[in-house]
Amino acid sequence: MANAIIDESGVRIDGERRRGRAAGINPSGRFEPVTRHVFDDGWSTLEELPPFKTEVQTEKPRTIITRNSSPDISFDRSINPYRGCEHGCVYCFARPTHSYMGMSPGLDFESRLFAKPDAARLLDKELSRDGYQPRTIAIGTNTDPYQPIEKQWRIMREILEVLEARKHPVGIVTKSALVVRDIDILSRMAEQGLAKVALSVTTMDRMIARTMEPRAATPTRRLEAIRQLSDAGIPVGVMVAPIIPGLTDSEIERILDSARAAGAGEAGYVILRLPLEVSPIFKDWLLRHYPDRYRHVMSLIRSMRDGKDYDSEWGKRMKGTGPYAWQIGRRFEITARKLGLNLREASLRTDLFVAAEKRNEQLVLL
Repeated sequence: MANAIIDESGVRIDGERRRGRAAGINPSGRFEPVTRHVFDDGWSTLEELPPFKTEVQTEKPRTIITRNSSPDISFDRSINPYRGCEHGCVYCFARPTHSYMGMSPGLDFESRLFAKPDAARLLDKELSRDGYQPRTIAIGTNTDPYQPIEKQWRIMREILEVLEARKHPVGIVTKSALVVRDIDILSRMAEQGLAKVALSVTTMDRMIARTMEPRAATPTRRLEAIRQLSDAGIPVGVMVAPIIPGLTDSEIERILDSARAAGAGEAGYVILRLPLEVSPIFKDWLLRHYPDRYRHVMSLIRSMRDGKDYDSEWGKRMKGTGPYAWQIGRRFEITARKLGLNLREASLRTDLFVAAEKRNEQLVLL
């Protein structure tokens, strides 16, 4: 394979095959019984392989609402309209979930996607169950509901239509400007205190964004989406996530200032997380694009993770520990306070929820 390099993560895929993708490797999932490594043995017998193209399969889950009990996050239920994400963010903590499908968390995660076309129907069914207690449903906490394939599949819009009809609260996180397509629904829900949106902005540097998040909206378009959502009366915030020490942490103040000027009222942050297979994928990307910063970045990451690439302990995994993590936290808090961010949290209502009407009930014989 031309230009393939063997490293600790396996074989680095030729640049022409992965054009427009962030990951440079496609390692086997951790549940696979064997691993397969393609390499050039010098006999020139390898045929030219085609570029990685986006393929979408349908997934037929039985339920669509995912529950969680993590003390690190503010919601207990979420929806993921898609599995895998074409945005291809190299740091995405959701990458390891592709291993459950027998696929790679590397390039497969970005190019072999799963759509859930029955999501809206399943949601309506679950909201109709006896005893259902409404609480804010989070969407976009794993893979992005507004990734490019949403333009054709429109699953997210169908979900919002169900939530609007049921007057059910929803919180959305996205890196896509496509969210403005649904301003009509979101603004109506926001008027009743049922919707809020957060745009994730990792960097203002277009060159970093282009290689790190190749198919996500540019930083400028995300800020414009914040402006349009705010102008429509929708509570909107900014997530500086993830903050990559030694690479993007110098931009915290600039991102917050730009988002506030665009109309953001809330802000949050998360330190880079490198669970499981994400670590070798991110390190390979860092070596390819910023080899001069590799040692410094990884040293800072480990200083916040008890000497490891990642620490999954609750209470630590989102913000890290140690002097550098403390410094980032104080910088964020001081800047947010100075800009007037997080003065009021947009709490969403649950008292308007419309339960389903009983249908086909059997009559009681007298």
